[in-house]
Amino acid sequence: MLDNMPRGTIVIEEMEVGMMRHVTKEITDRDIELFAEVSTDRNPVHMDDDYAQDTIFEGRIAHGMLTAGLISAVIGEQLPGHGAVYLGQSLKFLAPVRPGDRVRAEVEVMEIDHAKRRVKLDCRCLVDEKRVLVGEANVLAPSAKFD
Repeated sequence: MLDNMPRGTIVIEEMEVGMMRHVTKEITDRDIELFAEVSTDRNPVHMDDDYAQDTIFEGRIAHGMLTAGLISAVIGEQLPGHGAVYLGQSLKFLAPVRPGDRVRAEVEVMEIDHAKRRVKLDCRCLVDEKRVLVGEANVLAPSAKFD
C-alpha cells in the first residue's frame, strides 16, 4: 500500500463532519488472483485476457468488491478505525478498475449521531481523479466512554 494515512482509532467524541481519511493501492494481478481464490468468483472477465478482450470492457478488470474492499480498509483501520462495526454499505460502480490501476479509496464523515454512536460516511474510489465507485456506509463507532 502506498500513500496511506495513520492507522488506529478515531472515537466518536473526536469525529467531525467533513473529516476524511484515505488509502491508496495499486491493484495487481496477484490481488485479483487472491480475491478470486478467497471469494471463489473466477469470472473470466477477471481471470482470462482473451475472454475479457471480447467484452464491453475490452480487457481484464478487477472484481468490483475488491475495489470496495479498500473502503472497508479505511473504515476498519482509519475512520473510525479499530473497533468500528459495519452496519450497512451502498455501492455504485461507475467505471472498471484494471490491473495496474492505482485506486484511492476515500471515506468522509457526513453525519454523526452521538447518542446512538452511529456515523454515516460518504465513500468513493478514484483512479486518476476519476470516480470509479461511490456509496455510503453506516457504522457503529467506538467511544472513549466504553474503553
